[in-house]
Amino acid sequence: MTTSPIALGEPTVGASELAQVQRVFESGWLSGAGPTCARFEKAFSLISGVAHTVATTNCGSSLHLAQRVLGTEPGDEVIVADYTFPATGHSVMWSGAQPVFADVRADIWSIDVEHAASLVTDRTVGIIAVDPFGQPADYDELRQLTDRHGLWLVEDAACAAGASYKGRPTGSLADIASFSFHGRKGITAGEGGALSTDDPELAGHARKLHTYGIAPALSREGAATLPVPAFDELGYNYRMSDVQAGIMLAQLDRLPTLVARRRAVAERYRELMDDIEAISLPVELDDRVHPYQSYVITIGPELDRGAVALELRARGIGCNFGTYASHLQPLYGDQPALPVSAGLFASHLAIPMHANLTDDEVARVSAVVREVVGLPSTRA
Repeated sequence: MTTSPIALGEPTVGASELAQVQRVFESGWLSGAGPTCARFEKAFSLISGVAHTVATTNCGSSLHLAQRVLGTEPGDEVIVADYTFPATGHSVMWSGAQPVFADVRADIWSIDVEHAASLVTDRTVGIIAVDPFGQPADYDELRQLTDRHGLWLVEDAACAAGASYKGRPTGSLADIASFSFHGRKGITAGEGGALSTDDPELAGHARKLHTYGIAPALSREGAATLPVPAFDELGYNYRMSDVQAGIMLAQLDRLPTLVARRRAVAERYRELMDDIEAISLPVELDDRVHPYQSYVITIGPELDRGAVALELRARGIGCNFGTYASHLQPLYGDQPALPVSAGLFASHLAIPMHANLTDDEVARVSAVVREVVGLPSTRA
């Protein structure tokens, strides 16, 4: 049996991505918001089930743009799912508003809608739901809540490209959705992000703000005169480069295959490890398609998660904690206790999940997990 290390995550890239990059090089337009970005945005809108996509530098910049165009102002409060990478809460602070963290469901780890409802005040302007590790949150119930109080709804779909909720693709489940194409994500250009929406005014405003507050240069190509844009609003440089967009076009072609392989890996993990009492495996609800950006197990209280992680790494199995209980991070100051999120933060452990995993590697990971937690391997 091979003893080569098995990586926690790994991108699937190759000749098709190189061919798209070559095409961008030959076009002569490598910088941001160019013709290749426009092609990517059109393609991504199709898979997200929306009319408009704006390609961005990353998910954090997309979340910031979303709040800017939705009118978030200093002094406002935004309810945020607590169990998430802190970029979600950071984006609220970048907008000058205050993140108010809501606890999460114990089974699928997304925002607890009832707890979120209890946090609404006269300063609340919106809710940012998170699709933890790719599985969508409860968007029908969230929409009922936001409609009842006149709030906006943003989907942090950083991990959720290729996922769906009740037959609807991520990207189409809220007023605006924000995606990440970081190297650990299911599709990647190393970095990058996207903002998706059906609202043409929101999309147009986001496009203006992501280019310093003016229309991108591509919109002025071929003009009969010499257009000189005027800066009338503070914007940012949140543009994806055309080189990244070329890579993303190839990744979009791969997306169905990549999601299918990750789901097959998750199913095989379940077959091999669902009888281990010392750990719990992730739950996928019947009305959602989970793309498994990460595969996160819950370590039982009788085990030391740190010791388990170190032993797995010593045996060549990549692993890491899941994600953050945001309310525990010092940046946010003293926050009310959120016991479910805090418990997940303390007990979650991500094990290898990517589309390049072989069946033998999945079996090896499972066997080592069984050995480390004290249950001998009884399955082939």
